[in-house]
Amino acid sequence: MQLFYAPDLTPPEHTLGEEESKHCVRVLRLGVGASIHITDGRGTLYRCELVTADARRCTVRVVEAQHDFEPLPAHLVMAVAPTKNADRFEWFLEKATEIGVGEILPLETEHSERRVFKPERGGKVVTAAMKQSLKAYRPELHPLTPFREAVAAPFEGRKLIAHCAAARSEAGKSYLAQTLRPGEAAMILIGPEGDFSPAEIDFALARGFEEITLGTQRLRTETAAVAATVMFSVVNAKP
Repeated sequence: MQLFYAPDLTPPEHTLGEEESKHCVRVLRLGVGASIHITDGRGTLYRCELVTADARRCTVRVVEAQHDFEPLPAHLVMAVAPTKNADRFEWFLEKATEIGVGEILPLETEHSERRVFKPERGGKVVTAAMKQSLKAYRPELHPLTPFREAVAAPFEGRKLIAHCAAARSEAGKSYLAQTLRPGEAAMILIGPEGDFSPAEIDFALARGFEEITLGTQRLRTETAAVAATVMFSVVNAKP
């Protein structure tokens, strides 16, 4: 199945943008009458028939619509500090989208080595990963957000912060895979290469965040973020 993305699709007919039209006609060499699948990124999967095969403006007709196509079992927000190497953060965006995540929130922290994030470029990575992994839900990619603003924002679910320092709360650190509960929404904070500062950890704990560990191995930021996403996915996996 070839999957296309059209967030503004409205049945019964729709005209694809130039990028998707070009891929459809010039790359895949599809002609009038061909069947393709399109998602709006909000959970609806459309089976469509190609009405006009124009490399600049393809027109399709909706034949069938599947709503809530393979929804995520629980909502996950991954709040991660972008890495110094932009390619590594984009790798995380790609893998998190493939695994399944509801929102991705780039964090600006005290120890951040990268304080510029280009959401347009990141959005293209997310969209491509969504299409390649045949998902109908596109993760919401937020702009770069200051740490304290992200932590103070309302969130209905478990709030978890991973860090490498010694535990600062009486409860101590819990192993992420063992503390997650199936079906429960979660926000997981992953720090930069220099980790969160003690002040940031205390700020998060004072606002209801729980300390977690991902294990004894020392992980890069992007690896830790993918590991956390995988743990959440495994806990919520359906048999």
